[in-house]
Amino acid sequence: MLGNLDNEVIFKKAFTDKFVLKCFVKDLFNIDFEPETIETEKRFEPKISHIDFKYDIFAENKDKRIIVEIQRVDYDYNFDRFLLYHNMAIAEMQKNSKEYKTNRVVYTIVVFTSKYVTKDRQNNVVESDILFHYSNLFDLDGKEFDIFGHKLIYLNHNYIKNSTPEGYKDWLNLVNESIKNPENPKINLNNKGVKKAVEMIDFDKLTPEELRNTKNANAAGSARIIYEQEAKEEGKMEGKQEQSIEIAKNLITLGLSDENITKATRLTLKEVKKLRESK
Repeated sequence: MLGNLDNEVIFKKAFTDKFVLKCFVKDLFNIDFEPETIETEKRFEPKISHIDFKYDIFAENKDKRIIVEIQRVDYDYNFDRFLLYHNMAIAEMQKNSKEYKTNRVVYTIVVFTSKYVTKDRQNNVVESDILFHYSNLFDLDGKEFDIFGHKLIYLNHNYIKNSTPEGYKDWLNLVNESIKNPENPKINLNNKGVKKAVEMIDFDKLTPEELRNTKNANAAGSARIIYEQEAKEEGKMEGKQEQSIEIAKNLITLGLSDENITKATRLTLKEVKKLRESK
């Protein structure tokens, strides 16, 4: 079973993998990217905006800066928000009046997991699988001059179409299936990046700590895994009563139902209810 990619912990686990990130960027922008550093929760110091923002995933090498953001809840200002994030990643490289030209090209990828609520200036709701914002120059004939190169892209799996380009579709399907069909996902495992991402977010390969931190929508499925992994570490698959109680407390914190906790820990329903009442 796959972890849901609308969960921040699962998402970062997948896309901070160097191979996954490299393939993701290649499929979206058709560029080669070998990250020298990958950071999460990245902030700039000193701050360069009135807004104290941070990047979910921030990677760069000597000539490229890659930003990957996940957005689970849609607001009508989200497009503006991520345009700011994109522009600040450009502005941060411009240290003084003699350094207007940046030494890295910035590529920002925003992955939305809910349907858009944003409307354009003509009051039409935005509905599209892929949206681009390219920082370049065009003349009146539509000829493009590749001066800046910075690119911002918005992805949303809720609007996948038959015409969605193959590389994009592979990743959009991965997000979509991880959320809507995690137990039997239909995805393109011939895409090596997607295949590696699937391996990274397989519930059976998540640590107990990662499972606790996910507070996943499919946490019921992770309950059994938490129990079995922790029991294995103790060398006792049956576990002890004390261990079962501690695991049950953690699962109560995760928000699981009493019925699912009894299945995961082998405690009785009465014992679980008593633990819940005592918290």
